[in-house]
Amino acid sequence: MRSFPLPIALTARLSPVVVLAAAGWALSSGPLAAPETSEDKPTGRTASQQSPTAPSETQAVKTYTAAPEPCAALSAKTVKSLVPGAKTAGKEIPSTDSDLRRTCSWNALKGYDYRWLDVSFEVLASDEAAEKSYDGRLAEKSGGGAVPGVGDAAYSVVNLTTEDKQDTREGVVVARAANALVIVTYNGSDFESKKAPSTEEINKGAIKAAKEAVAALQKTQG
Repeated sequence: MRSFPLPIALTARLSPVVVLAAAGWALSSGPLAAPETSEDKPTGRTASQQSPTAPSETQAVKTYTAAPEPCAALSAKTVKSLVPGAKTAGKEIPSTDSDLRRTCSWNALKGYDYRWLDVSFEVLASDEAAEKSYDGRLAEKSGGGAVPGVGDAAYSVVNLTTEDKQDTREGVVVARAANALVIVTYNGSDFESKKAPSTEEINKGAIKAAKEAVAALQKTQG
């Protein structure tokens, strides 16, 4: 079998050094309760005394408080089908705060076919914060479309890049479930033909992984 040199970008991905930073979010407190009004005394005198009450604190109810184990999010069957030749256990990427964000990666070169798959969970302070982050990610992408039936909202986009005459096609699915985000990245290349897998293959693979990952997240609810 002939050996083909990997493009610089893909060679780098085979030994990734990923630094993931998780931001902290603060919960907001509700307004102070209104003071009670004065009441007339039975003697007829009016008391101007007010009875202040303690401040009421309203905290956002968090459906998810911690990111689940990402390498256990997909079945071994799914990993084998999407990343042939990869170790099904996957490799978790170090995170600065594993309570808020966790990522697992699978990648393998089988023959001339290369596949890479990432699954990330990100837990935010509230549904509102997660929705805002989701909308921001959606605004950064061009093309793609909604993916119905995955979490509260989801979309996918597939792009083709070429470097050193080698095509690589990458699909990204971002899904929101309550106060958490699930991000799936799936790409592939053929180093013999220099072509990339079809848009349909990459898109379907990314969506399949996203559905399983969201289901794994939802099992941790409550």
